[in-house]
Amino acid sequence: MDIDLEKLSREDLEQLKKDVDKALKSVDARRKAEAKRAADHAAREFGFSLEELYGANAPKASKGVPKYANPADASQTWTGRGRKPKWLNEALAAGKSLDDMKI
Repeated sequence: MDIDLEKLSREDLEQLKKDVDKALKSVDARRKAEAKRAADHAAREFGFSLEELYGANAPKASKGVPKYANPADASQTWTGRGRKPKWLNEALAAGKSLDDMKI
């Protein structure tokens, strides 16, 4: 299929782009469904379902190992990643250092 893009107006090109994007999404959706069917078939050949293989028992991302603990309540910990918890900010404001709260 040959389309002379030089002869199309800007509006026609914009519409063509939208149509192509829509067609690509449709192709991707069909291919994903086909891949899922193939994976399901392969799992069933071994006596499993996809849900059994990748369902609720799938490994979850680790939140990291706690590096700091609240001296007043050791159950409150922080890994050192993300925002500092309120208890840590309060302890730092009171003059404590991060080293004071290291586990």
